[in-house]
Amino acid sequence: MEKIQREDIHIISRHSNLTEEGVVKALKDNVYNDKEAWQKFLRLFFITLGVGFTLAGIIFFFAYNWADLHKFAKIGIAEGLVVATVSLVLFSKMNINIRNIILTGASVLVGVLFAVYGQIYQTGANAYDFFLGWTIFITLWAIVSNFTPLWLIYIVLINTTFILYSQQVAKDWSGIYVFTLLFIINTIMLIVAIVLSQRKKVANWFLSTVALACATYATIGIILGIFEFSYTDNLTFFVLISIASLAFATGIWYGLKTKSGFYLSVIPFSITLIISSLFIEMSDGTMMFLMISLFIVIAVTLIIKNLINFQKKWKNEE
Repeated sequence: MEKIQREDIHIISRHSNLTEEGVVKALKDNVYNDKEAWQKFLRLFFITLGVGFTLAGIIFFFAYNWADLHKFAKIGIAEGLVVATVSLVLFSKMNINIRNIILTGASVLVGVLFAVYGQIYQTGANAYDFFLGWTIFITLWAIVSNFTPLWLIYIVLINTTFILYSQQVAKDWSGIYVFTLLFIINTIMLIVAIVLSQRKKVANWFLSTVALACATYATIGIILGIFEFSYTDNLTFFVLISIASLAFATGIWYGLKTKSGFYLSVIPFSITLIISSLFIEMSDGTMMFLMISLFIVIAVTLIIKNLINFQKKWKNEE
């Protein structure tokens, strides 16, 4: 049975003879955080904060003392930190959440190690292969830990690697082609995450972040296609429109099914931007900009109105 939510208690109180004292007790037992919950939250919060400040301190240490450190000392310190943190995760008996937080910090330290190595031997710390190596070396950690923040870092690294590859190696790729591939890659990852969420709970913020990335790539790619349409990219542009249309329709269906206002707001907003860009491409006159302004105001108003109506409908169905 799912945990009782605040809305459930309010609905019960309106349709029963539950007293005010009973409502307060139900809220305290099922909704409000007790002392133990606050202690757990603060413990994880301060550990995460500590790991973050430690990583920042390590990065600033290398930056400030770079000229005074021997190259073997630089690499040795970075490697020693990675080994120490991973050993702490493997051999300590700490809480699994704390170990995952430390492992996430170790994943960032892998990037620091590659950056130090690249800076010493001038391999190009901003090259795509730097981020590719970083991604490859933390793949096993992401799979084994199955820790959501680490997966988010992993996805960011994949996107960064691909974008840098398109800029530094595949320079003949058009912007439409790049954003089409980014949209497909992130959509596949979102679908996998949603499917896995049916077996094991996946944080909603993670799904929303990946979905926002998908919508962003699709929107930018289609807008680029509208303004920079060429016959050499027409096939890619039509493929992007077809896949994005299917993804947007599926997203609306999924938002209605799961009663998620996120998908019902992001997707219509993306469509609004695309239509506005199409109007601008048709004409850049003063009257067109006035019409676009009115269109955006009306579209946003309708989106908000529909979201409010859906929220009311979903509350009545509970």
